[in-house]
Amino acid sequence: PSAAGRVPNPAVVSAWALSRRVLITGASGFVGRHLVLACPQAGDEVTGLARGDTDLDVDLRDAAATAAAVRRLRPDVVYHLAALSSVGRSWEDPRRTLSENTASTLNVLEAVRSEAPDASVLVAGSGEVYGPPAALPVDENAALRPQSPYAVAKAAADLLAGLYADAHGLRIVRARAFNHAGPGQSDTFLVGSLTRQAAEGLRAGKDPIRIVTGNPDTRRDFTDVRDVVRAYRALAATAEPGVYNVCSGRTASAGEIVGLVGGALGGRATVEHAIDPARVRAHEVMEIRGAHERVTAATGWEPEIPLERTVADALAGWESALGGGGTALGGT
Repeated sequence: PSAAGRVPNPAVVSAWALSRRVLITGASGFVGRHLVLACPQAGDEVTGLARGDTDLDVDLRDAAATAAAVRRLRPDVVYHLAALSSVGRSWEDPRRTLSENTASTLNVLEAVRSEAPDASVLVAGSGEVYGPPAALPVDENAALRPQSPYAVAKAAADLLAGLYADAHGLRIVRARAFNHAGPGQSDTFLVGSLTRQAAEGLRAGKDPIRIVTGNPDTRRDFTDVRDVVRAYRALAATAEPGVYNVCSGRTASAGEIVGLVGGALGGRATVEHAIDPARVRAHEVMEIRGAHERVTAATGWEPEIPLERTVADALAGWESALGGGGTALGGT
């Protein structure tokens, strides 16, 4: 059943089984790289759109270039993932975060409206739009209280997507993903940082390996990136337009993740956990946990990959990237 209690349209489900022309913005990013791998495995014809090393080098801040790319590709499905995605860095340059993330989303939506109005569109949002939770778990009916420039930009993009669905009848799904992690993630993010520290320690022959965090007691809702990709594909295939949280419904603290990193080392070294006061945020939200019942009801999706494997594969990815063996994106 869908989020509204309706069974997905059989014609939509049947059509989805055929090869689809898929356009992915932000294809060179963390989630984008995993999605680019997953779509062809299901028979989709994929084009990645981003600045830099992708199929098409398009600056999404350029409305005309974005429209021309969509006109040329005539996609059946658009995954809009492109964004400046670091909360911390958004404080360093809020103007850039707000202007680029909002402008790129507006340009993609306008391009779809004018050039591919029948496409299914998934706009990748963030659980950060909810801000400090009034209650746990956070569901899609919670008020938006963004608490960083990044979160404000994501809230704006989310609202724009809702407007284009309502005003222009576009089939747009807004996926609010909570924290996600896995192989290939930047060390700008918690799991990426901790696993990189461990991989560097291994390469340097250290034992114990010193792993530094901020507040060890903050708890976040982590989902494996490969589960996130499955959710995005399921939502784009069968879900009614609307808002859907993508999350695990479980939390882990930074300290607990350090412990998982230690376990992933498999006896090759021990871990020494250190807390850096400079990494402790002044207005830290102690726990954020989402509810995924709506996406589960709409698509049948549930998170499958345990956090232990997510951390282990992220460590293997860093070992590969740093020359220590392993696989860059881990198993599937």
